[in-house]
Amino acid sequence: MSVVIVGGHDRMVCQYMKICKNYKCKAKIFTQMSASMDKQMGTPDLFILFTNTVSHKMVKTAVDEAKRKNVEVVRCHTSSGSALENILKEYVA
Repeated sequence: MSVVIVGGHDRMVCQYMKICKNYKCKAKIFTQMSASMDKQMGTPDLFILFTNTVSHKMVKTAVDEAKRKNVEVVRCHTSSGSALENILKEYVA
């Protein structure tokens, strides 16, 4: 399974990757907005939005890409490792 994580903290990227690896998921993580972010996202199985730590522009870009590719979007207000684990427990199993 592949996931795209939008938002979160820069210092948590390694932890996000480790958690995703534990659930046998490939992850692309975007904590900062880039000009070609929509092109880099690819076609994941799941979009995860950490809404507390992300700009409105990044949310709009991610949601538009998810709609265009018909991919489910999960929104979570917190950007903690345990929040990511709970999401993956629910969607990967």
